[in-house]
Amino acid sequence: MKYYIIAGEASGDLHGSNLMKALKQKDPDADFRFWGGDLMKAQGGTLVKHYRDLAFMGFLEVVMNLRTILNNIKFCKEDLQKNRPDVLILIDYPGFNLRIARFAKELGIRVVYYISPQLWAWKEGRVEIIKKYVDEMMVILPFEEDFYKKHGVHSHFVGHPLLDAISGLQEINIETFKKENGLNEKEIIALLPGSRKQEVEKMLEIMLSVRPYFKNYQFVIAGAPSLPKEFYQKYVDDNVHFVSNRTYDLLRCSKAALVTSGTATLETALLNIPEVVCYRGSKISYAIAKRLVKNISYISLVNLIMDREVVKELIQDDLNTKNLVDELHKILSGEKRDKVLNDYDILREKLGGKGASDHAAEVILKVI
Repeated sequence: MKYYIIAGEASGDLHGSNLMKALKQKDPDADFRFWGGDLMKAQGGTLVKHYRDLAFMGFLEVVMNLRTILNNIKFCKEDLQKNRPDVLILIDYPGFNLRIARFAKELGIRVVYYISPQLWAWKEGRVEIIKKYVDEMMVILPFEEDFYKKHGVHSHFVGHPLLDAISGLQEINIETFKKENGLNEKEIIALLPGSRKQEVEKMLEIMLSVRPYFKNYQFVIAGAPSLPKEFYQKYVDDNVHFVSNRTYDLLRCSKAALVTSGTATLETALLNIPEVVCYRGSKISYAIAKRLVKNISYISLVNLIMDREVVKELIQDDLNTKNLVDELHKILSGEKRDKVLNDYDILREKLGGKGASDHAAEVILKVI
């Protein structure tokens, strides 16, 4: 079978690669053409475009890069028409993917959506587009199934693919990890500032402002695969280190983490590391987002899934040195740390165990 997959972000690359692996086990003749990243490329097939050329953060950045985005959409449509897959698999990335879904449906190509856009948070009206142009919707958060049912759309809850990714990790020795990466003997506080240049620059400045208050720890930046190592060198010194392409290993060797909102907040929780969730966007982008986002009280996936505050979220003006220092102290030891770790156990139960990629592959093959 011929599979065409579109993943526009780093998290989509991870989930796309695991899905490809599951599809190959069920369909030995699987032929992949995809938009994604290095993890998907490692599974074989043809990489059409890398996600680093697709990800634009915030409303202003989207407007500034509108010509590039429109050219990418045009190119994708032409590529689909030329290659005619048996199925188009869309992974999140709704602004782009929903436009392609409509075009593919008009071509008579079967359309499957794996990992729903967060329509329950904003742009709920896009459900109507999914009704018209998506043949099968697969969701990875337990409450999303009820959301789609309310709108008359059948969906499959397949479990969360991060559980698959994390369950396959080999044990790690902390001392060996430190030695391999030139780290000292101090305990680690991991910094996950995001994956886009604009985002990383903004977040690292505030994250690193807490250093004078935690002299008994070393800070280690998790480098994004979409950014060159040289970009991070200006932040590195005797007690600030940098690790590239080993975020999961870094987290597993850390005492706590400061994490920019996004998929990384859930990854950190599933790896059992207490965290403070951080977010600060431009004032204009944040003001627009606040008007558009409805019916949700949290920005981190951890709190959204649990429907209560498990991890502290510091947003916009609340994200400052004082608050970061206070919250980081709370999760390094004591009652707050214990409570967070207990809540993480409940979180894993809610996400339905392992097997999301395998379950999703079964649904896709039935669609074909």
